[in-house]
Amino acid sequence: MRLLVTGGAGYIGSAVAAQLIEAGHEVTVLDDLSTGHADAVPPGASFVEGSITQAADILDRGFDGVLHFAARSLVGESVEKPGLYWENNLGGTLALLEAMRGAGVPRIVFSSTAATYGEPENTPILETDPTRPTNPYGASKLAVDTALTAFAGLHGLGAVSLRYFNVAGAYTAADGRVYGERHTVETHLIPNVLAVALGRRESVSVFGTDYPTPDGTCVRDYIHVADLARAHLLALESCAPGAHKIYNLGSGTGFSVQEVISVCREVTGHPIPTVVAERRAGDPAVLVASSERIQRELGWKAEHVDLRGIVTDAWAALPR
Repeated sequence: MRLLVTGGAGYIGSAVAAQLIEAGHEVTVLDDLSTGHADAVPPGASFVEGSITQAADILDRGFDGVLHFAARSLVGESVEKPGLYWENNLGGTLALLEAMRGAGVPRIVFSSTAATYGEPENTPILETDPTRPTNPYGASKLAVDTALTAFAGLHGLGAVSLRYFNVAGAYTAADGRVYGERHTVETHLIPNVLAVALGRRESVSVFGTDYPTPDGTCVRDYIHVADLARAHLLALESCAPGAHKIYNLGSGTGFSVQEVISVCREVTGHPIPTVVAERRAGDPAVLVASSERIQRELGWKAEHVDLRGIVTDAWAALPR
């Protein structure tokens, strides 16, 4: 297939683009490099620097699909600047969908998020559970899901939304290139913990130690980026005209903040000091995905479920 990957210079987008190329697809990456890196674009992909609002200048009837990762994704920033998130995440995606409709591009796989659920009533979380996002980031992603359902029903688009939980690790491509995390503003736990081991931070904050969990710290579901990328290829093949499918992506296993820190200490050999801080508003005690639907319908299942392996890959990929 001939495919457009928006946000393909970012962490997840570049790993997916690399797997697409390895699978024999022709890939064009569109990225404005506001958070991505030009050197993360996989060899063999064509690269266009620009906004998703410019997709109409790129797409033509020769394209078979779009994998859409371009988005603002910082929860705190979304609370401070909600307009930026509605304009970019929803407005930009609507422009992309109109460009696809004009060019007759039949399918899209959308990078969604577990933030669409907000604070869940049950765990593990099912796709049928209520969606009550607690911040503009999650709300903007949920709005895109609504738009995809509409475009599928009205215009025959084939769409799949993949709701990620905590993505981690690094993907090593067949050519040996490594696709790992490089965020200017890092909000993910594992790279922040590893940054202490690298001497880039003095300590890591633990937000709350009195949750109703075995060790009192929050429990989260971590999914390896290689497994995540593989799910996108399966989703691409499953897009059906006029249908919008939604799947959770997680390992189905939860690890606490304290467990993550302990494993990072073992992998790096560094003591990694911690500082206990107050709970953050809106932080649920446990967030774990049920991925039974995608396993049943597409045959996908997380293969990298060992936390030590995930941390080891992340540690090896960090720039020194």
